[in-house]
Amino acid sequence: MAIASRNFSAPNHVKIRRALLSVFDKTGLVDLARALHDQGVELLSTGGSSKAIAEAGLPVRDVSDVTGFPEIMDGRVKTLHPAIHGGLLGIRDAGDHVASMDEHGIPQIDLLVSNLYPFGEVMQGGADAATIVENIDIGGPAMQRAAAKNHAYVTVLTSADDYAELLEEMAANDGATTLATRKRLAQATYARTAAYDSAVSNWMAANLEIDTPPARAIGGPLLSTMRYGENPHQKAALYGTPEVRPGVTTARQVQGKQLSYNNINDTDAAFELASEFDPKPSAAVAIIKHANPCGVATGSDLVAAYEAALSCDPVSAFGGIIAMNRTLDEAAAKAMTGIFTEVIIAPDADEAAIAVLEAKKNLRLLLTGTMADPRGAGLFVKTVAGGLLVQDRDAANIDDMDLRVVTKRAPSEQEMADMRFAFRVAKHVKSNAIVYVRDGATVGVGAGQMSRVDSSRIAARKAVDAAETAGWAEPKTKGSVVASDAFFPFADGLLSAAEAGATAVIQPGGSMRDDEVIAAADEAGLAMVFTGHRHFRH
Repeated sequence: MAIASRNFSAPNHVKIRRALLSVFDKTGLVDLARALHDQGVELLSTGGSSKAIAEAGLPVRDVSDVTGFPEIMDGRVKTLHPAIHGGLLGIRDAGDHVASMDEHGIPQIDLLVSNLYPFGEVMQGGADAATIVENIDIGGPAMQRAAAKNHAYVTVLTSADDYAELLEEMAANDGATTLATRKRLAQATYARTAAYDSAVSNWMAANLEIDTPPARAIGGPLLSTMRYGENPHQKAALYGTPEVRPGVTTARQVQGKQLSYNNINDTDAAFELASEFDPKPSAAVAIIKHANPCGVATGSDLVAAYEAALSCDPVSAFGGIIAMNRTLDEAAAKAMTGIFTEVIIAPDADEAAIAVLEAKKNLRLLLTGTMADPRGAGLFVKTVAGGLLVQDRDAANIDDMDLRVVTKRAPSEQEMADMRFAFRVAKHVKSNAIVYVRDGATVGVGAGQMSRVDSSRIAARKAVDAAETAGWAEPKTKGSVVASDAFFPFADGLLSAAEAGATAVIQPGGSMRDDEVIAAADEAGLAMVFTGHRHFRH
């Protein structure tokens, strides 16, 4: 049964006469306190916040003085008191509320300035469980939610980013805030506390090894608002999560216009693929278009890797995303500006490379500082009507798999190296995925088809087109290896790859017709390896 509402009209302007300032992050706190004091606002505060304000020479009343009760339990209990929550929750136009406040000496609080213990930062820093638990804020969210509920009368700020706007509004309204502003800040507050609690609940689930908690909350702060989403009629924005993972959301944008929804989606796919390759033995470059690789290669340096990747499908590479696993240098920057490219993402770039790219004003350059861990844990979330599909990130790695030769002919050393490369790439190609590789470079990629045979044929056709464009005598699928993200349900897909010139095959295995597929491979003289791991990517 719902609680009955009270009939009162929220005022448009509420003058701020008393403010409670209780923050962990004290950025801008003293300047805000001074500006509020100059407008005649009485300051209440707690602990370190109170000390900082007092040391600045400003009058401040300690919360303990209001509650008549000291901070106890290492500060765990200080604001959880009726004298504070009554001051935040009291309805100013309700006679019984006002009478209760008068009877119990509860002062009205018109402004709450509060940010929370840094749970996410402590968790990300690898602290022990006891330290992480100690950084779960209780009093802060309780006050924030109380103030937000009573936004008809109370203004609540949860970020130093809002301080300047508050002071501007007060200056424009004789020390008051408007109802519209209080409503907006209340919504932002509930979003903030929801994201905070989601981080706590997900950490606890992971710490307790609960794979499917009875409720799953996922949220985070707004990182950027975009002009539109995948299409101009769709609205879009990017939000952060507590997960620590280098990539497009953590990268520093050196140059170029704002990233679009599609840019972010494709750049994430590119960087995750490039992160599959250890930078120590060789440079790696991935060129992505519509979240699928149109060319991936390793080489002695970035120029060699880029040229090999580009040769796989130079037509599709136009307007694509380029990711790499090494610091971008001048020579590679010059090579990569040979065609139109939307985004380049790298762990770093030297000054000469940055200078080269400055001539391409619309090209976005993103630097992440490091590569992502391909084995890193994390959640993958997808919306469906009325729900969320949540699963672990695909952290399976070819280097950890027990590869099994199932054909009469074993692969050569070069074939095995290329098969490992091909299966590493296939993990990042939309299903059904077929990837041809020769000499450490993709030479044909078939993605997202309803039939694995179609993917194989499309990849082979692209290899023919690339050969014609480059003037090669034959497509590079001749003498290549081929990877499939899932098993071949029939031998036709494998035979299609053999027709394209593949000499070795790597696939998960596990089909009811594995024996037929193995027999077909033997008859065609192919070497075939089973990984035991599937890489569907829908």
